[in-house]
Amino acid sequence: MADIYLALIHAPVYNKNMETVATSITNLDLHDIARSSTTYGIKRYYVVHPAEAQRQLAKRIMGFWQDGYGAEYNPDRQEAFSRVKIAADLAEVYAEITAEQGVAPLRVATDARKYANTVSYAQLRKDIETSETPILLLFGTGWGLLKEDMETMDQILEPVYGPTDYNHLSVRSAVAIILDRLRGH
Repeated sequence: MADIYLALIHAPVYNKNMETVATSITNLDLHDIARSSTTYGIKRYYVVHPAEAQRQLAKRIMGFWQDGYGAEYNPDRQEAFSRVKIAADLAEVYAEITAEQGVAPLRVATDARKYANTVSYAQLRKDIETSETPILLLFGTGWGLLKEDMETMDQILEPVYGPTDYNHLSVRSAVAIILDRLRGH
């Protein structure tokens, strides 16, 4: 079975006007995605932001739950944060996974739109279960990853659809749904 890694990208991403921006790291994204990652056996959850101040903020938030009172009060949160790593850019993430695994990961992006290389949940789940090649799932904050970055991905996972035309989930919700579809019972 393939190891799965997850990366939450904060820059460059789109805002609602389709302008390229950097979004802020949020407490909820750190906590909720770490917990989902732990529940579904994700090897490592990377939070990617180019700004040092944002990376330090994330480390400070996580530090509260990893050391001292927070770790004593809620050991489950400490366990969830043990698989989170803060990174400055995707190159750092790719290099670390490749060094650890001895092979580059299959890069699978997520988006609310379909692309030519869109893959179904069933197919990716089968690949996870039958391949040894590590998989890196990429999620964009804001209004998603840049089109030019999407075009460099090995695959793009099909969008999450409900029974309505509304299709703008929070990244936390999308991560939980997607991980359940790929790794749930």
